[in-house]
Amino acid sequence: MSLGSNRPTFKPTPYGYTRRSRGIPRWLLLLITGIALGAGGVLFLQRSYGPQRLTVEQSEQLRMDLNTANLENQRLGTESKALRQELAQAQATGKEQSALAEQLRKRAADMEAGVSSLIAAIPPDPRGTSPGIRSADMVIHDDGLHYQVLLIQELPEGQTEVPSLRGEVKLVGIGTYPNGNTAYVDLNTQPLDMGRYTVISGQTELPKAYRLRQVTIQITGQDSDKVIATRTVRATTAK
Repeated sequence: MSLGSNRPTFKPTPYGYTRRSRGIPRWLLLLITGIALGAGGVLFLQRSYGPQRLTVEQSEQLRMDLNTANLENQRLGTESKALRQELAQAQATGKEQSALAEQLRKRAADMEAGVSSLIAAIPPDPRGTSPGIRSADMVIHDDGLHYQVLLIQELPEGQTEVPSLRGEVKLVGIGTYPNGNTAYVDLNTQPLDMGRYTVISGQTELPKAYRLRQVTIQITGQDSDKVIATRTVRATTAK
């Protein structure tokens, strides 16, 4: 009788089951590799085609520029509001001035119509000249002769205005001295610049002991000694 075991000795065969050590599954490696490649692609696209990230200095400069733009926008808004207010005020003032100008125009038209009626009522110059010496007041005072002369130009036929007339107005006194001699004295000369009508007035001294009786008014044209209108009127003494 044998003392040894009767069990057959185990021998592995090519077809038998053998336990292997575990490693990382292949599918997990593929998944990790895909994730890594995808993340790298995203980073590449962001750096190549996406918006660039700003540095701290660039961000600070951008913030300062934004604040400056906001302040400038506020300033422009304030100026725009002020300009709108000025424009509205100017428009209101313009309307008031237009209304005032229209009132003045109507008043001037009424005055012109009144003057035209008054001119038509004044007796014409006996000599029929233009300008006509329509009226003249020669009054002797203690300080000399005070005079006032109304000159009117006649309207050309079919016209509503007359050309300006420039020249001189000369006053020549006719009187006597105590010895009885008659004397002609140049009393005053002043420039003339008139349109339809004008009033010449003033005061001039008289020679001592000279008794003024009449005054001759002479109108001459500019740069000419030719008398284009004249009239002699009596001088009166102030009461």
